[in-house]
Amino acid sequence: QGQLVESGGGLVQPGGSLRLSCAASLSSFRVYAMAWYRQAPGKQRELVAAITGGGSRNYADSVKGRFTISRDTAKNTVYLQMNSLKPEDTAVYYCNRDWRVATVDYWGQGTQVTVSS
Repeated sequence: QGQLVESGGGLVQPGGSLRLSCAASLSSFRVYAMAWYRQAPGKQRELVAAITGGGSRNYADSVKGRFTISRDTAKNTVYLQMNSLKPEDTAVYYCNRDWRVATVDYWGQGTQVTVSS
């Protein structure tokens, strides 16, 4: 079982930007499809962005054009650049393997993102 450590969250005004990082202690990180998820209060966790081992990306419709997922294989790190943030982006953000193609049975602590004026 690996370790996932998310960071970079905070309080930002609508229209602002944040960059999230996820340090993943996974032995086969370079070949895993990784993803960012979020969970708002009272809502289910949802996948917002994913990237394959080969670098192909896909996004939830709600963040398309505003968020960019990337990865640095040498650092075992996944990033999420979030621009044009909206209040509805407020949530705890987590990274993990893409649950559409892998079993996900543990999570890191997540990082809180709050978008508010």
